Amino acid sequence: MWILSLLLFITNGKVWAQQAPAFTHYWDMPAQYNPGAVGKSPNLNIIAAYQTHAVGYEDAGGTMYAGADMAFQLGRSRHGAGVLFEKDQIGLFAHQRFAVQYAYQQKLWGGYLGIGVQADLINEKIDGTKVDLVDGNDPAFPSTELTGSKVGLSAGLHYQHKYWNAGLSVMHITAPTVLMGETNEIKIKRLYNFSAEYNIRTKNPLFYIVPSTMLRFDGTAFRADLTARLLYKKDQQRIYGGVGYSPLRSVTLFVGGRLKGVDISYSYEANTEGIGMESGFHEVTLGYTLDLDFAKKGKNLHRSVRYL
Repeated sequence: MWILSLLLFITNGKVWAQQAPAFTHYWDMPAQYNPGAVGKSPNLNIIAAYQTHAVGYEDAGGTMYAGADMAFQLGRSRHGAGVLFEKDQIGLFAHQRFAVQYAYQQKLWGGYLGIGVQADLINEKIDGTKVDLVDGNDPAFPSTELTGSKVGLSAGLHYQHKYWNAGLSVMHITAPTVLMGETNEIKIKRLYNFSAEYNIRTKNPLFYIVPSTMLRFDGTAFRADLTARLLYKKDQQRIYGGVGYSPLRSVTLFVGGRLKGVDISYSYEANTEGIGMESGFHEVTLGYTLDLDFAKKGKNLHRSVRYL
């Protein structure tokens, strides 16, 4: 079965599988990979995303993400809290992650530095009942459904200025090993992330050029994403389009904006190597931002806003 060989490499009872889903909308969902980004604005931020895997392949699966974070005051200090859920499924393999996040937001050089930590509950599953082998008695492959869970820890720094931001994080600091049954295990690799974004004003005050980058390294594999968007912004209206490039991997086209208070964006990532451009990845994100300033006296004003 081709999908099994794509996903899993099993030897001596150890299983390595695809980890750490890479969303092309990384710039719109920083808390997915950096707990230091929670509470970076004084709003309740809610975002959901779905990414299909390679188009045209049976059992290719997809990745779902949902997260929410907000800022709050304790005395004169500002803090952030967030939660997220992530599910990645492809073939026989399913990965789930639930996390709670906290960040201390420190004023620094005209902006805020977020110092964040995160506790992850990681669940891995292999459905061996769906394995289709020529030799049904091959001991290297499971014949039953195997599951396992482990708690992990992540941390990150995120600096937010008026027109730019940058972040550095380490996911799965403890590199936990998830035991599955008596003889199988999955090693969760540490993942090092760096992100940066800048909003460039043009001569027309309604248009911005927004370059950004995301670098990922797990100790073996490296991925770089370079993205540029042209953003039109007037009052609460936003429309943008853009292009992304990941060297030796893919090119991506983006289009998005705000519709009735909801931010929606779509992208198509076309492979430049391997399985071809026609077997790419579709991705959709939905976002909503609610102004909740708990430092205000009296009634809070609730309205949909979006910031650069």
